Amino acid sequence: MLSFGPFAAIREHHPDAHITLLTTPPFARLGRLSPWFDDVAIDPRAPWWDLRALLRLRARLRGFNYVYDLQTSGRSSRYFALAGRPPWSGIARGCYHPHANPNRDEMHTWERQRDQLAMAGIAHVPVAETGWLTAAAEPPEVQRPYALLVPGASPHRIAKRWPTALYAQLAAQLAREGVTPVVIGTGPEADLAATILDACPEAIDLTGQTDLPGLAALAAKARFAVGNDTGPMHLAAVMGCPCLTLFSYASDLTRTQPRGPNGERFLTLRADNLADLPLDDVLAALTDAALL
Repeated sequence: MLSFGPFAAIREHHPDAHITLLTTPPFARLGRLSPWFDDVAIDPRAPWWDLRALLRLRARLRGFNYVYDLQTSGRSSRYFALAGRPPWSGIARGCYHPHANPNRDEMHTWERQRDQLAMAGIAHVPVAETGWLTAAAEPPEVQRPYALLVPGASPHRIAKRWPTALYAQLAAQLAREGVTPVVIGTGPEADLAATILDACPEAIDLTGQTDLPGLAALAAKARFAVGNDTGPMHLAAVMGCPCLTLFSYASDLTRTQPRGPNGERFLTLRADNLADLPLDDVLAALTDAALL
């Protein structure tokens, strides 16, 4: 989601090129729906010892005239050699257009990718259009006003989660204020939604029921979203939904804070241990921002 603008910039810079997005299976449909790519290739991220998968990946990576590595991870940098060392923007050793900013590791993804593209000759990054997302959506009907609650996060990153009991209390308070809480997340997070609905029967459980376009359409009409540092909050921010993101020691908000379509920063609260972040602080942040 943070790369929507750079994707649009690459397409604008290469209007007649055949552009392929290399991504993982959860984002393949998003790439195909978007207006920026002619093809989508799947990276199964097979282990390095799987030689057959590695050979298949190498064959898929060969033949490109230019590669923009926007992930710039150790893994994606190794693809430089697999691809036959084509002209390359990224951080792979020996690449054609290295992102040579010594402070890149301290930069937010928003600024870092734009700085990388500037060094590769793409100075203009437009505001990414998102109408294609909502056009592809079939979201459930939810009566407004409503707010999105995102109580989940990666299963192996429990420290990134504000306690579900506090989300339940927040939902109950929102309902008293006339704002319907809508809980979103993946199917395995349905137990979190159940806890919230036990405390707030007025809440709506949509965990496991929204694809990415549907989630984008919900976010576009929501009054605001409150959630942990996880993907749906970034998508909500890209759709212009005012966001309050809760950060623990497990995240660096200077590098991963959700950004709006124009790069605007939304609300954040931080506690080393999110169990120590009181509900009153969350409610105060929403009230001070005139969202509640």
